[in-house]
Amino acid sequence: MQTSGIRTTCQFNVKLTHADEAKPNVWCSNSLTNWDFNETKTAFLADDCAVEISPDGDSWSIKSMNDERAIVNITVHRVAPGVQIGKTGKTLYGTDLANPWGSMRHAFWPRCRAEGTIVTQDRTVDFDNASGMYVYALQGMKPHHLAARWNFCNFQTPSLSAIMMEFTTPPSYGSTTVNVGIIVRDGEILFANALGTAEHTQSAKDPETDWPEPKAVKFTWSGKTHDGRDVVAVIENNLGPRTDRVDVMSEVPSFVKTIVSTAAGTKPFIYMVSCGCGRDCGCWSLSIVSWHFTTDTLWHSVQ
Repeated sequence: MQTSGIRTTCQFNVKLTHADEAKPNVWCSNSLTNWDFNETKTAFLADDCAVEISPDGDSWSIKSMNDERAIVNITVHRVAPGVQIGKTGKTLYGTDLANPWGSMRHAFWPRCRAEGTIVTQDRTVDFDNASGMYVYALQGMKPHHLAARWNFCNFQTPSLSAIMMEFTTPPSYGSTTVNVGIIVRDGEILFANALGTAEHTQSAKDPETDWPEPKAVKFTWSGKTHDGRDVVAVIENNLGPRTDRVDVMSEVPSFVKTIVSTAAGTKPFIYMVSCGCGRDCGCWSLSIVSWHFTTDTLWHSVQ
């Protein structure tokens, strides 16, 4: 689809981080063709790709054969209620909130169960009752205008989930920090609010990028349960060796690269760290910590 020189494109991305540091990670990013939605807008279809929500609205089916390096057949089941902050889950930008210059919306399934497989060229990754999260994100502005720094945390254990998303707008939008924090126990949302904090308690300069690479982090959630009890949760830990560092500008589609490169000093990177503790308790299970750095300020994210 192309209107007035603006082209609509769709991209399907897959990232697999290998537990064995000696083996390469898998990263696939492919442009989709002949894409469309069904009449009820509950399924996205393209050549060799389909993403569809179940009739009861409690699971997503994700299938892709558009890259032989990662053939995807996964179903993600919602275990706890979905969450968004405010009536719409939107962050609005501009001086007139009734007529914003732009917006960004986030909604979360903070605790999910995944099943299925991703078949790579050298192995089959089997998701057998795996824990995870699902995030809906809709960005209505250029990415470097929306945020200069991100932090995401995805912490999953057999009974608890702690999710945090935090971003800080660039100076042109007041360097404002927005935080979404969610704590789940089994299938119950203990609380969700915008009061959490994300800190990099230690960092060291990466000589190859000049960015301050975090070496220790602290995430804090505080809120009240539905029956009025105060709850504080903290994840604080030193980080091990990173599992990956992604040069975003070398991975994004060319049209996105053209847009972002117009911002002077833009050099976004994603730093990823696996935080497995090695015990059977399940703590830090399936947790990945990553930071995005963009322009002359920081773009951190933790997923």
